Amino acid sequence: MSLAEKYPQEVERILAKYPPEHKRSAVMPLLYLAQREEGYITKAAMQDVAQLLEMTETEVAAIIGFYTLYHDKKEGKYRMQVCTDLPCALRGADQFLEELCENLGIQVGETTADGLITLEEVKCLAACDKAPMFQLQSGEGIEYYENMTVDKTMELIEALRKAGKEVE
Repeated sequence: MSLAEKYPQEVERILAKYPPEHKRSAVMPLLYLAQREEGYITKAAMQDVAQLLEMTETEVAAIIGFYTLYHDKKEGKYRMQVCTDLPCALRGADQFLEELCENLGIQVGETTADGLITLEEVKCLAACDKAPMFQLQSGEGIEYYENMTVDKTMELIEALRKAGKEVE
């Protein structure tokens, strides 16, 4: 089922925001819509977006590859993206990330054994003065966590695990 068939009102609402001659501008909101359900953008969804906007698949794939908001493969239920840009590194982000990897038993780019967390390193989340910090992406959106410690982060992860088990 295509994106337009699956979410007809939302696709129409997104496209209505742009003049027909500039409909390519709708690429980012359509990609976000395509990613919402699965947590990543499938090849079929990428093709749908390209077709809807009269773009090539390569152009759409380039946007997915450039922005940390979009993903082209299934990974953890939550994506924990730790900023390690220079100002954050000066406030301990590198050490924070290293210790977090040790506590989770994974490396950057890997997913925890339970499939809950995929840990990523990103540049500039615009909170340099509040590092160590990270954003947590899920199907529900993005949440920011600032002035974090490894202990506080592990408490958050345990709360996510517990909440996930209560839902099942």
